[in-house]
Amino acid sequence: MSDKSAAGRRLMRSRQNRRIFFVELFRLFRVVWPMLSGVLFAMVGPGLLIGHIEKWRIEDALYFTFVTGLTIGYGDLTPRHVVSRLLAVMIGFAGIVLTGLVAAVSVEALRATARDAGDETGRAMASAQQHSLPFD
Repeated sequence: MSDKSAAGRRLMRSRQNRRIFFVELFRLFRVVWPMLSGVLFAMVGPGLLIGHIEKWRIEDALYFTFVTGLTIGYGDLTPRHVVSRLLAVMIGFAGIVLTGLVAAVSVEALRATARDAGDETGRAMASAQQHSLPFD
């Protein structure tokens, strides 16, 4: 019987931790949204300009933008003009910043989850100590 209750507590705790993580993640994304949207604009704008210079379809230009910005670089679309190549370098740097922002927000949400889970564990231990019988 105690194995089932322990498993139930672990399941409930993991659900609570997941909820804490996603609440914190979305709260942090709202905080950094101005920076995040600026970085996305710094990627999409030059990407569309590259598409115009290279005479690509809009879908191809956006595809190239995110493949370049996320530093994947398949090589199936390559800019031929010098200006396009310089803009592609700018997209690459903006993509590195974007990746760093997303990673920082995710790590901070994990920290908040661990902190809140630690506070909950500490409260549970204090409560258990309060209700325990003294052995003196």
